[in-house]
Amino acid sequence: MDKPKATAFKPKVMEVEAGEYWWCACGLSNNQPFCDGSHKGTNFAPQKFIVDEKKTLAFCQCRASKSQPFCDGSHSAEKGE
Repeated sequence: MDKPKATAFKPKVMEVEAGEYWWCACGLSNNQPFCDGSHKGTNFAPQKFIVDEKKTLAFCQCRASKSQPFCDGSHSAEKGE
């Protein structure tokens, strides 16, 4: 697996509580956008991030964002829009 799998070409917007999280960088997790260990055996590793307070976030699902784990609109270029 050379490239991560895009799970969608739009962000996953969700409210998260304060705490430590691991974003799925490979795109294989069945618990998107969070890691479930499916990357084992690939060259990918999850990305840790910390949320200081409860908030709504937009997570990258195309895996092309320059500000991972958060969406920066790169999915538009990946999709050819």
